[in-house]
Amino acid sequence: VQKHCCARKMTGVTYMFAPTFCCYKPFSSPLSSFITSHLFSSSSIYHTFPSFSLSATGGTCTLTWDDVFRISESETAIEDDPSSYLQGYFHKVQLCNRGSDKQSEFVPFIVEGHDVGFIHNRFVEHLRGFNDVFVFPNGGGPFGYHVTLHPLLKTAEERTSAVGYVIKHLGEEHIPGIRNELYPVKSSFSAHAFFSLERAAAPYFGIKVYGVHMNGYVELNGQKHLWIGKRSPMKSTYPGMLDHLVAGGLPHGIGCLENVVKECEEEAGIPRSISIKAKSVGVVSYKDIEGYRYKRDVLFCYDLILPENFEPKNIDGEVESFKLIPVEQVAEVIRKTQFFKPNCTIVIIDFLFRHGYISPENDGYLDLLRSLRIGDFS
Repeated sequence: VQKHCCARKMTGVTYMFAPTFCCYKPFSSPLSSFITSHLFSSSSIYHTFPSFSLSATGGTCTLTWDDVFRISESETAIEDDPSSYLQGYFHKVQLCNRGSDKQSEFVPFIVEGHDVGFIHNRFVEHLRGFNDVFVFPNGGGPFGYHVTLHPLLKTAEERTSAVGYVIKHLGEEHIPGIRNELYPVKSSFSAHAFFSLERAAAPYFGIKVYGVHMNGYVELNGQKHLWIGKRSPMKSTYPGMLDHLVAGGLPHGIGCLENVVKECEEEAGIPRSISIKAKSVGVVSYKDIEGYRYKRDVLFCYDLILPENFEPKNIDGEVESFKLIPVEQVAEVIRKTQFFKPNCTIVIIDFLFRHGYISPENDGYLDLLRSLRIGDFS
């Protein structure tokens, strides 16, 4: 674990600007025209490294901390181009909100008359062989054509078991990365759970998924620094990329703060006596369609001020290393690269708003602020 607290000016370095090396269509929303004009202009601030490739579930990422510091210590004054200063942030929001033009390819997943998810019409075909678990009403009623559970599956336990059997049968070929971890299937956060679903299957059924992300920071000489983790290269998703100090999905049967405390211990070795002081500071949300996967995620955000002498230590093997980096430098990495796991960038952008690093004087301030909560966070 190392602290990286001293920013150095880099002179004689030229960065070439390009729209992106990972282009997607902008999401549809009232912000689309603004975001399109900002994300895909010829002056987009974006950097790439030959050793780096972005992948959610495969490929390699040989990103090093030297790559991170090379970007973080470069300086871009907002006065140089105030109209495009925020466009790097808009780009990261867009990467979590792809594929809105593909939503018509998904059919509603209905349980007890409630809309709980969306399933791609081609993935539905994989479910047709399990007529004792799923039924497929052909139109009529408020939902039209949709997928629902067999009426004989009346209890949450029966549904969890039956759907779990289907997922096990489909296996890694159709649902990669099975973790044997259950997420509740709800119509809203405060509603009761209709049943529980394997975590890896959540985007294939398009259910709402809730998680917690914690910004762990230190104040040194009046300057805020964020602890940043680098994911293990053995992770099944986003291996080797940058991550929050602590983050995790919200499994069935555990509250948000208690999950923060649990993840703090497992991921960063933060004792309960410290982690219990984490403060709830709001939510961000997004909706992302990729292939058969429809992610509708709501992330509960927490801030935790850590002691100056505290150094995190990973316990569960999911983090390779940690660095303590000034917030201004973390912001530069987010604006200029795709080094972070995508949804972490939205939470950190929210942190930048709340701690005054993004101000109303920045062109696009309100549009960017609204874009952090595009998904349904009921």
